[in-house]
Parts: sequence; structure tokens; C-alpha cells
Amino acid sequence: MGIKSRAAAAIVVLLLVLGSLWIQGGLDYHWESCLKGYNQGNKFHQLYNISGAHGVEGPQVLEECPGQTFQVSLLLSHLRAAPAYTSDVLLQPYLSSWDELVRFMEALGPMVGLISKEIESKTSIIRQLALLAEENPEAELGPDVHSLNAENNLEASQHSGAYHSVRSMILVELNQGVVNFHQQTDSGCRTLLRLHRALLWLKLFLEKLAETPVAGRFKSPSELCREAYQSTLANHHTWFVRRAAELAFIAMPERGFFFRLVCVQNQQELSTILKRVVRAIVEVYNRTQKALEENGMLDLP
Repeated sequence: MGIKSRAAAAIVVLLLVLGSLWIQGGLDYHWESCLKGYNQGNKFHQLYNISGAHGVEGPQVLEECPGQTFQVSLLLSHLRAAPAYTSDVLLQPYLSSWDELVRFMEALGPMVGLISKEIESKTSIIRQLALLAEENPEAELGPDVHSLNAENNLEASQHSGAYHSVRSMILVELNQGVVNFHQQTDSGCRTLLRLHRALLWLKLFLEKLAETPVAGRFKSPSELCREAYQSTLANHHTWFVRRAAELAFIAMPERGFFFRLVCVQNQQELSTILKRVVRAIVEVYNRTQKALEENGMLDLP
């Protein structure tokens, strides 16, 4: 076997291990000792919208992109439907947003697509918990959920399901005692935290991809994705997973691929669309961050 063949085989093995570790261990550290290395400075990310008035962005309604499985128009639609009431996030459109983001990752190739399998497993956990709650609603609901609805508005009073929103899920799971602050569990809150961390990674990547340098060359999507990863999810991964993840990012397609993915002709058009997506993600992220922070859930094991 030649050097190139051995290198290719090593890459395949590393990527398979990467997928296994993401699936088995989630988007966090796999060992308690690694948790101690968590960068406290990254705990309280607060995202801010990119400047610019909504009225100067161009058409607000995006058309379907023919021939693409990932549809940026659907992603935007789900993201904009997720914020509810004053500070809550509806789980159904939130999870639907992740469905579209999974398609986005899978479009980038099988190496990056390995990560999307972990995301799908997390969204499935919350959906299964929601189905169980629907089968036995009285056992799942508590007085705090009804109080939460009353504090919002009349529309909220029509929805009292445990997994209707981020805040209702947090209240119900705290009342049930299923959220463990010391051991790993499959609670909806812990699962949401893992999705929340991954959303920050994708947000930063899309934000970087939307940037147009004033001078100098465009960085490759591979570089941008690695930078976004290093400042977000890398803080929750072991050394080996970080190395394997960065290896996977090397195989990302070039910038022109993203033009075709969202049906645009140039960087300016890509920036316009991605900035809309980033703004929508920011709103969802900030609301989720606030709910988790208020309940001391940013460090769930």
C-alpha cells in the first residue's frame, strides 16, 4: 500500500471514529476531567443582530431553490416562527429549523454529514419526550406551566403541553426532577443544551461566510468553519475529537458551492441571504440562552 493509500485509509478511520464519538457522547466532553477544562469565558454568549434595516435587504420572501434538498427559504420560515410571546421559543418550529440545518450539513458532503447524525439523535429525543407527554398530559403538567401561560397572552393559554416551548419544557422537567445537574441524562433540557451549543457553531460559521473582506482574499469555507468550531464546540470536546473534527472540515466544498446551494450568483447575494438567516438564529439563540441561564442549565453534564 502506497503512502497516499495509507493516508486515505487513515482519514477514513479517523472520520468513522469521529462520527462514533459524536453519536455516543453528544456535543459535550465525554469525560468529567475534560469538563474541568471548560472555558468559562464562553458560557454566557449573547448574540447581537447584524446591523442593517430590514427594509433594505431586498425581497423578504425567498423562493424555493430548484434541485436542492436544503431550502434556505424553509429554514428562515421555521426560525422566524420559533420566537413566541415575550421571551419563549416554540419547540416545533425550533426542531423543524434543525431538520433543515441537518440537510444543510449533509449537503456539504459525507464527512461533515457525520455530525448531522448526532443532531438528528438529539432532535429525536425531544420529539419522543413530547409524544410521551401527549399520551399522558395530566402526569406531565404542573401548576407552573399554567402560570407560565397566564403570564404570556391569550394565545399561550390554548397551549399547555409540556413540550410546547422551551420554557414549558424546563418548568415541567424541573418539577418532575428529571433534570440532573450532576450526571448525564436524556432529559429534554440537557438535550436542548447540546443543540444550543451546536446552533452557536453554525451561526458563527454562516456569519463568517457572509462576510466580505475589505482587503485581502476570501478565507475558504473550511477555514471559516474551523474557526467557528474552535471558538464554540471545541470547548466541549476532547483533544482527539477536536483533531478529528478539524480533519473533517478540510473536505468542505469551496465557496462557489454555497452560491449554488442557496441559488445566488455572487458573494453579495450570498451575504444578503445569510445575514437574514443569522438574524433569525440570533433571536432564537438569545431567547434559549436566557431561559437556560435563568435556570442554571448552561453547564448540565
